Amino acid sequence: MLDNYNRKLNYLRISVTDRCNLRCTYCMPEGGVPLLLHKDILTFEEIKAVAEEAVTMGVDKVRITGGEPLVRKGITILIEMLASIKGIKDLSMTTNGILLEDFASELKNKGLNRINISLDTMDAEKFKKITRGGDIEKVKAGIIAARKVGLFPIKINCVINDSKEENDAREVNVFCEQNGLEVRFIHQMNLKTGHFAIVEGGDGGDCENCNRLRLTADGKIKPCLFNNLEFDIRKMGISEALQAAANQKPKCGSFNGINNFNNIGG
Repeated sequence: MLDNYNRKLNYLRISVTDRCNLRCTYCMPEGGVPLLLHKDILTFEEIKAVAEEAVTMGVDKVRITGGEPLVRKGITILIEMLASIKGIKDLSMTTNGILLEDFASELKNKGLNRINISLDTMDAEKFKKITRGGDIEKVKAGIIAARKVGLFPIKINCVINDSKEENDAREVNVFCEQNGLEVRFIHQMNLKTGHFAIVEGGDGGDCENCNRLRLTADGKIKPCLFNNLEFDIRKMGISEALQAAANQKPKCGSFNGINNFNNIGG
């Protein structure tokens, strides 16, 4: 599947929920945000149908996101359903790691290939402040569990303000080096103002080479994180929504005034 700028779109990011068990300062207000109604959230069958159609159009890489995907009831069932789709070569997940210790083994057994874990500091108190209550020891336990079952490579997503030379980022980098983890430094983004940058150690934010489409938890295909465009699979049909997103994918991101990180998956 090619867009109008000859970019090969082979990567689908699927948000399975807008709910999260943390309230990170750069992602969600302390009091939370209005949540989707249960009836509006895609069923596992709908998600699988989108993934299957996307594969016929050239997608071979799928990532599960949220909110926090591990709070979605039955999430390992969905992983098994997606892993059964012939043509998906890379099935991964991004998580905050709080529940990962409990899920790592089953995720691996159901067919998840690898995992990304959010970790912005090694300071327990600062972590608690950033996440508004998170326990960094649970994240560390989740990393250990993921390593034990072979969810490789394990990538750490570290949000930075200005530079990877910041003290917190340097400490996260040391932790990753000591534990055989890969680290990606993500400049703090703002959807509403259109502030984003290329991920250091990854390929996010690189508009010229962007290969992504996104599926929101309520069934909208978005061609770009920093754009208001979205195409409803329930109203248009899956194939039509995917093709419209590919055809109208912008050359470069601008801003997104209608979504939040908790419902688009970052």
